[in-house]
Amino acid sequence: MNTVSNYLLIFIRNPRLGKVKTRLARTVGDAEALRIYHILLEKTRSAALGVVAERLLFYSDAINPDDEWPEADFQKKRQSEGDLGARMCGAFETAFAAGARKALIIGSDCPQLTGARLQTAFDRLDEADFVLGPAPDGGYYLLGMKALEPSVFEDIEWSTEAVRTQTLEKIRAAGKTCSLLPVLTDVDTEADWRSVQPL
Repeated sequence: MNTVSNYLLIFIRNPRLGKVKTRLARTVGDAEALRIYHILLEKTRSAALGVVAERLLFYSDAINPDDEWPEADFQKKRQSEGDLGARMCGAFETAFAAGARKALIIGSDCPQLTGARLQTAFDRLDEADFVLGPAPDGGYYLLGMKALEPSVFEDIEWSTEAVRTQTLEKIRAAGKTCSLLPVLTDVDTEADWRSVQPL
């Protein structure tokens, strides 16, 4: 019987040339963007392994059983259909259906994430209904909750600077509380990548 009630949901893109970090690739090229993405994946994996939780890894395309994510440590799944909100909502639905009492979702773009920071996020859910990690671009690098609230994924202008504001408004409208984590950078552009060096 599974006794772990903290669930960590990780969204990644299958690392393929020309298919990852497209904004970054505009200035550094596809090959360098792919190399950087592998570094980001490694840092995300290290952070995930640094916290006690059930780890659900959601691939953008196909599940790869033979990559650097050990099946002993990560339950491998495929992201559901729809926009980003629908896919994230589906991941949380999976976690809570499996018995999660707290669930966090992260991407693979935040190299400053650590196991300790993920544990802090889980701990914040002892006091608040939600926890959110703000990114400088107006989005977020982490979202956590104790019970599924689909409204936080609906009618959000994804990939814009309005994401965080709109999400916090949804949380307030649902009558829920939210704890904010420190601002950390999501790497989307060459400037972002340079700002987090050296790590």
